[in-house]
Amino acid sequence: MTKYDYLIVGSGLFGATFAFFAHKAGKRCLVIDKRPQLGGNVYCRPTPFPLGEGRGEAIINVHQYGAHIFHTNNKEVWDFVNSLVEFNRYTNCPVANYKGELYNLPFNMNTFCQMWKDVHTPEEALAKIAIQVHEAVEQINARHAEEGFPLLTPAPLGEGWEGALNLEEQALCLVGKDIFEKLIKEYTEKQWGRSCKDLPAFIIKRLPVRFVFDNNYFNNRYQGIPIGGYNVLINKLLEGVDTRTNCDFFKEYKDHWRDIANQLVYTGPLDEYFGYSLGRLDWRTVTFKTRIEDTPNYQGNAVINYTSHNEPYTRVIEHKHFEMFGQAVYDCPKTVVSEEYSTEYKPSMEQYYPVNDDKNNALAEQYRELAEREENVLFGGRLAEYKYYDMAPIIEKVMGLF
Repeated sequence: MTKYDYLIVGSGLFGATFAFFAHKAGKRCLVIDKRPQLGGNVYCRPTPFPLGEGRGEAIINVHQYGAHIFHTNNKEVWDFVNSLVEFNRYTNCPVANYKGELYNLPFNMNTFCQMWKDVHTPEEALAKIAIQVHEAVEQINARHAEEGFPLLTPAPLGEGWEGALNLEEQALCLVGKDIFEKLIKEYTEKQWGRSCKDLPAFIIKRLPVRFVFDNNYFNNRYQGIPIGGYNVLINKLLEGVDTRTNCDFFKEYKDHWRDIANQLVYTGPLDEYFGYSLGRLDWRTVTFKTRIEDTPNYQGNAVINYTSHNEPYTRVIEHKHFEMFGQAVYDCPKTVVSEEYSTEYKPSMEQYYPVNDDKNNALAEQYRELAEREENVLFGGRLAEYKYYDMAPIIEKVMGLF
């Protein structure tokens, strides 16, 4: 059997980027993935629609494992990915739907004017939020005093308040009652499957609040989607690299990988690598219900968050809006939408988000100590590090390794 320099488990962004730079350095790599396709969670399923009258077809790239928007301030990372595939001008401007009321996100002057009909200027918005925050802090401190907890105190540099016992208190003392109840509370409870009173405050240590009319969700200088979808990017990263799909590392290679490779790059779940010997890490997972709608424009935006318990899903994605703009939206007669549901992870499901509470952080740290003692094994990425990553930091991290 061929001897490789690296056996790379997982063809997501960490594994594919590592393979690119290793191959460029003259190393032989084998990338394996248990799924039937390459790309990990950035994989897009091309869905063709005839345009009629001999005009060919339009392709909607369905983000099969959830919406992915590339954004970064790192020019080196941006130049690198654009050297492989051109990116379009997509700008993430999600909308929140609370019981039929629509609000722009992130929280900005558009949001405040929609929330409060008597608010038209930044000064008026600041005053409205300040009043509600003051009321919330008074109520929280009265409860803390009655129950024997330390009072909230102003944070250094005027960045909110310190001493919140849970996410609900943290949010209320940052943005007040109206924004919390309509745009944070129920949406967060759907995401995490727990009451905001049972979630740690650090999850939203800060909330982006802008007193300008700007719906761009990210503050990053560079933002977009690969033209043709993320599969183009992954294929470019893996060009010239040996790959295998439908290949389960634990069934085919775990006990004898050293026979075929000098080093292992592992991007799968951290606890699974060690046979769950210390116990299982908790995750939140996401499932999708995807359908074709017989209309060219279903919701007018790529992402709409549903922030009340009236709907069981957290958001609805309309995939064509990631890559089609202007008349192109209407040239394609149909559209693809996905309802996104957040749920507790169970074995055989896909792991998405680490649950960074004290119990899981302690267990993950024990596994990391085991990982450090593994010879010639590199653990990298969201699953293997038990850490949430955006895409650009993953690429930046791999570039740093080379």
